[in-house]
Amino acid sequence: MIVRPKFELYAEEHTSTPSPLLAQVAATTRATMERPEMMTGAVEGGLLAMLVAMVRPRRVLEIGTFTGYSALSMAEAMPADCRIVTLEADTGIAEIARGHIAASPYADRVEVREGPALDTLPTLRGPFDLVFLDADRPSYIHFLDAVLPLLGEHGFVVVDNVLHFAITPDPAEAAAVHAFNAYVAGRDDLVQVMLTIRAGVTLIRRAAP
Repeated sequence: MIVRPKFELYAEEHTSTPSPLLAQVAATTRATMERPEMMTGAVEGGLLAMLVAMVRPRRVLEIGTFTGYSALSMAEAMPADCRIVTLEADTGIAEIARGHIAASPYADRVEVREGPALDTLPTLRGPFDLVFLDADRPSYIHFLDAVLPLLGEHGFVVVDNVLHFAITPDPAEAAAVHAFNAYVAGRDDLVQVMLTIRAGVTLIRRAAP
């Protein structure tokens, strides 16, 4: 993480405690997954839930399901008539996420779709009010270009790991994150703010006409 561990821990200790459902998903993820650090976690999951509670989106799109923690964080904060479509490229991980979602009270609100996101996105119909992007970082520019036409009039995009270049040992991945950030900053039709939460989160919306 880019934040000092003592600050990260302090933030988590002073963030509302995750529900028993999320605590169980987190515990299972840590015990069974090869890279549990890919999970959104309590602080960023709390941020997503807060955004959903404030904006009250009717439709949410997530790119990168992993074990379902982030989708369930948002589902807990959504009204009953709202829906989430979440895309996961890895078939095995998608099945794990489906299991966590099926065991929750939100199985009717969250749909997991398997396969490469860039293949699935053209098949979706908007509008989506919130898009959470947390997947293959070298594809971020392509993901953003694909989701903007699906975004509702007042919708926004939440992008994870935008400061990942500071911690990754992979120069190609670091370059991809830099390129994405520069791409967003260079677009006059977008407004964005970058937050130093975990490995960085950027909120993006369309600029006013």
